[in-house]
Amino acid sequence: MATEKTQFVCQSCGNVSPKWMGKCSNCNNWNTFVEEKHFAVKKGSANASLKQSNKPILLHEVQEDEEKRLQFADGELNRIFGNGLVLGSLVLFAGEPGIGKSTLMLQAALSMSENALYVSGEESEKQIKLRATRLNETSDKCYISTETCMNQLDSMIDTVKPRLIIVDSIQTVYSQNVDAIAGNISQIKECAQILLSIAKSRNIPIIIIGHINKEGNIAGPKILEHLVDTVIQFEGEKNTSLRIVRCLKNRFGNTNETAIYEMKENGLQANTNPSKVLLSHLTELRSGISIASACEGSRSYLVEVQSLVSSAVYGTPQRSTTGYDTRRLNMILAVLEKRCGFRLSIKDVFLNIAGGFHIEDTSIDLAVACSVLSSNEDIPIPYDIAIAGEIGLTGEIRPVQKIEKRLIEAEKMGLKRMIVSAYNKQDISTKPQIEIIYCNNVEQVFGAVFG
Repeated sequence: MATEKTQFVCQSCGNVSPKWMGKCSNCNNWNTFVEEKHFAVKKGSANASLKQSNKPILLHEVQEDEEKRLQFADGELNRIFGNGLVLGSLVLFAGEPGIGKSTLMLQAALSMSENALYVSGEESEKQIKLRATRLNETSDKCYISTETCMNQLDSMIDTVKPRLIIVDSIQTVYSQNVDAIAGNISQIKECAQILLSIAKSRNIPIIIIGHINKEGNIAGPKILEHLVDTVIQFEGEKNTSLRIVRCLKNRFGNTNETAIYEMKENGLQANTNPSKVLLSHLTELRSGISIASACEGSRSYLVEVQSLVSSAVYGTPQRSTTGYDTRRLNMILAVLEKRCGFRLSIKDVFLNIAGGFHIEDTSIDLAVACSVLSSNEDIPIPYDIAIAGEIGLTGEIRPVQKIEKRLIEAEKMGLKRMIVSAYNKQDISTKPQIEIIYCNNVEQVFGAVFG
């Protein structure tokens, strides 16, 4: 027997209060509390099926089965999940509206060799069929449903017996246990608990598609990201064809994996060689451009760093970055002025990572510094030089990780030289075909690059 309970929930952070408040004490936002009715179920909660035994057992007594993963036809998607999707896992796949989340997930469902269930609350059956036709893909293993009540999911699973479930999206489904509209924070939490229970009890991997809010964060309560096993974010500019799939959390694999996709007329196609796409147009030498060796997860690739340094027109110099941390750029400019004597504090500096990438790897610091000085002195950097190194506050070049993978990628792209930290010399066990230039500080790097 369910008992009705009334409470007020903040629609910004999910904070619960027994009475209405004008300002949320948790997120400090105004007028965000909404009255909701909850039905507290005394027996049979959403996580009841997860409880197997209340008796604690020793760790070595736990029976360890062979790890089984669900394999997709898309090798890049398998690599993002950690060599396949673990059975019984719950995955959150988030991205901005219109960027291609539903397209990629529908492609994954259509490529399955076993039954897949695609639950859509945003499109009708005919609309999904039209999108599948546009993708030029057909399948007799992909079942679709427009049922948005999560309480009916168990009966659908008994009928279809799927090996994969995709819910598009978590903001459009609802549970009968909560008296609130779909997309409400309480509904998102309840539906996520139901999906988690189904995934763990039936050993079926479930991918739930989520949205990105105007602040750039995953919409919904933060507990949603804690509940799931894996968080995947789909990024990219709408005016470009490149899309980036970035793994933010993975309990069963590497957390910093990235994959590059290209949006075409027949859907999203994986790009296994992003360096070739990002550097294909480099033909004429121009100042302000350097080639950086970046590494995220298990993949190494080359990116183009562009800089423009000009005299400040206004009193305060501008510092603008795209795809790079502005605070880190300010630190590099301070090091160049303090340790190397370049007067950059009175100049505007604009920095861009080509291709719409956002690089968090600190190993591109040295390439950023070389790009800035190249633009400042109007001296081009040869395109056969790759640069990898982190800059310290004293001007020293700190070592980077996975240096051998970076060397292999630079050699594969036809580059002749690579500048790295002298501390990385002990990490190189094989002799590559590419020339390696070891440097201890930024002064030595500038001598090697600019002569």
